[in-house]
Amino acid sequence: MKNIDFDRLISRASLSERAERYEDMVSDMKQAIKIAFEDKVELDVKARNLFSVAYKNLAGARRASWRILSSERQKLECKDPVQHEIAEKYVVQVEKELHEICDDVLNVIDSSILYPESLNTNVESKVFFLKMKADYYRYKAEVSEGDVLRKCTDESFHAYDSATKEASVLPPTHPVRLGLALNFSVFYYEIHKEHEKACALAKQAFDDAIAELDQLSEDHYKDSTLIMQLLRDNLTLWTNQDDNTQMDEQAEQEGFEKEEENEATPY
Repeated sequence: MKNIDFDRLISRASLSERAERYEDMVSDMKQAIKIAFEDKVELDVKARNLFSVAYKNLAGARRASWRILSSERQKLECKDPVQHEIAEKYVVQVEKELHEICDDVLNVIDSSILYPESLNTNVESKVFFLKMKADYYRYKAEVSEGDVLRKCTDESFHAYDSATKEASVLPPTHPVRLGLALNFSVFYYEIHKEHEKACALAKQAFDDAIAELDQLSEDHYKDSTLIMQLLRDNLTLWTNQDDNTQMDEQAEQEGFEKEEENEATPY
C-alpha cells in the first residue's frame, strides 16, 4: 500500500530542489526516510537520488567555501596577522558546519537505510548508499587532522571497499559502479596520496567500461559516458600533475572537483 505522507514529502522535496531550498529538501527527505524505515520499505531510485542531491548541495557549498577560505588564510599568514586570525576563525566555523552536515547524513544512512540489512536486498541501492557513506567520511577527512583524520580516512576506505565488492556483480558500464570507481580513485589521490593506485583504479574502470560499451543500455548511456569522461579527465590531470608538481591554483581546484555529482543521475 502506498503511503500518502511519503508521497507528499517526495513531491515537496522535488519542489524544494527546483526552488534550491536544500535545507527544506533535507528535512523532507529525512521524514520520508523515517516513514520508509518504519514501513520496512526500501527506497526507490527517485527517493534515494533526492536524498543524495539534498545533502550534496548543503555539503558542496561548505566544501567550496572551505577551500576558498583556506586559500585566503594561507595567503594572509605572513601578510596581515589580524586578517589571518579572522580567516582562521571563519575556516573553523565552516569546518564545524561541514562536520555537522556529514554527521547528520551518516547517521541517517547507518540508522535507517543500510541497517537492518534485511531491508537492503537491492545490490544497486546498497552500493549507492555505501558509496555515499564513504563520500561523506571523505568530506570530513578533507577538513580534519590527527585522530579525527585517521578515523574518517579509515571509515571512508572501508565503505568504498565494501561498496566495490558489492558492485562487482553490476556491469562495468553501470553508472553506480562507475561513479563508485571515480570517487574511490579521488579518495586514493586526495586523501591517501596514493597517486599510482588512484590512476590504476580509474584506468581499470574506464577500460572495463570501454570493453563493454556496446552493451550499455540506453537508459544509462548519458550518465555512464559522463562519468567515463570524468575518469579520463582525472587520468589526464593526475598524469600531468605527477609530471609537473608545480600546479597553479586553478588546476589544483579543478582536479579536486572531478568526482561524481548525483544531481544529474536518474538511476
